[in-house]
Amino acid sequence: MEKLEKRALGSTGIDVSVLGLGTVKLGRDQEVKYPRGFTIPGDDEVRDLLALARDLGINFIDTAPAYGNSEERLGQLMQNPNDWVIMTKVGEIFENGQSRFDFSAAHTRMSVERSLTRLKRDVLDMVLVHSSGDDMHIIEHEGALEELDKLKQQGLIRSYGMSTKTVEGGMWIVENTDVVMATLNLSDDHDVPVIARAHELNKGVVIKKGLQSGHADKSAGGSGVEQAFEYIFSHAGVSSAIVGTINPAHLQQNVEIVNRVCG
Repeated sequence: MEKLEKRALGSTGIDVSVLGLGTVKLGRDQEVKYPRGFTIPGDDEVRDLLALARDLGINFIDTAPAYGNSEERLGQLMQNPNDWVIMTKVGEIFENGQSRFDFSAAHTRMSVERSLTRLKRDVLDMVLVHSSGDDMHIIEHEGALEELDKLKQQGLIRSYGMSTKTVEGGMWIVENTDVVMATLNLSDDHDVPVIARAHELNKGVVIKKGLQSGHADKSAGGSGVEQAFEYIFSHAGVSSAIVGTINPAHLQQNVEIVNRVCG
């Protein structure tokens, strides 16, 4: 099969496959918004999924401390963690079935150092602030982004930004940091101006919820995966879209569709 195209992540110097593998399902099955339940896969299944992703040309993994034990499992089960572009996050803590948030400088530094250990990396490619929804309060009154900038200057991370929830927050992020994680799908286009501005400024754009957490699939009542990807990749400036499947057949189908759409 044809391997996935890679694109520059803005001006970071990092190249990412146009599909990235989301890994919430490797470590968390509570308070997730998928149309069907799922079982967290065993170690052999994860190893096989990672091997398939590599064979298909995927070099980009999305994880977070809020994804249960996803980071630890990736660190243990990736054959060579340094072969992957890894994006993780700070700010959201998921414990006892619910999320809480800490955007302080001290927690940000602790979280990055913990992620480095868990993922068995000396440097993290990308670290995003995992927004609680109040983007501008985090930007203007919390220490997370300033601390991420210090961590970048110290060489512990290569790029940083935010997984945003608002247009105002997204605009600030593309104008002041390296990467924005934006929402884009057939039922939610509020971040289109953010993506356009990122394109103007040559900043990295990673798409979340492109398949509406599985609801884009026709079997779940959506308009179909192909239409969803056609819409996402019709927007100039999109570097990569994250898909969170643990089903090898679905992953392969997604790659085939994206190869057609982007070919």
